[in-house]
Amino acid sequence: MNKYAHIMDEAYAANMQLPKLGLVLFTFGNVSAVDRSMGVFAIKPSGVPYENLSPADMVIVDFEGNTVAGKLRPSSDTKTHAVLYKHWETIGGIVHTHSVYGTAWAQSQRDIPIFGTTHADYNTVNIPCAAPMSDEMIEGNYELETGFQIINCFKERGLDYKEVEMVLVGNHAPFTWGKNADKAVHNSAVLEQIAQMALLTEQINPKAPRLKDALIRKHYERKHGPDSYYGQ
Repeated sequence: MNKYAHIMDEAYAANMQLPKLGLVLFTFGNVSAVDRSMGVFAIKPSGVPYENLSPADMVIVDFEGNTVAGKLRPSSDTKTHAVLYKHWETIGGIVHTHSVYGTAWAQSQRDIPIFGTTHADYNTVNIPCAAPMSDEMIEGNYELETGFQIINCFKERGLDYKEVEMVLVGNHAPFTWGKNADKAVHNSAVLEQIAQMALLTEQINPKAPRLKDALIRKHYERKHGPDSYYGQ
């Protein structure tokens, strides 16, 4: 029996959700799933259309970005995933897409403002947009540096990756993560929906105010606080 089958199955199932949710076009995107006890993660192979994928195609990679098992080349974003897994030790899955609205905000180099309660159900802050990468980082190990671009953004802003599970990479596109690959996909879909809502909000009212703090606290804490009561 393949000892990596559980994360290969998890990564495959999560990757297949991306086109179903309208988060990817062609091969624009990838999901990975980690097994921390083994020190490896499974990730989509590079450039393979989703309709041609199978669980057996998932590539096994270590936290240095080295391929451990698999016949295909891993995603070109593999080293970004590796950096995040290595430095953020509670992440169980990572998603990268070029979803339309999330990417539009990233290309605009803007945080997504917290305008409404849908946003506050997931975050108490604007969805951060990491500053565009420096020339020095671009000329280095690009995908590796993208991971540090994200980590540095969180450090500079004093954000906790355990609470804010999504980011825009300036001039690039969104990354999300979660306790497992399925939750990371969920967060990716949420980010895209919030991005679209924020754009429409600014079109309807360019002076739309930030959501008031009392509503931010109420909506976030009813889902995530110690006395949360949302859901079953």
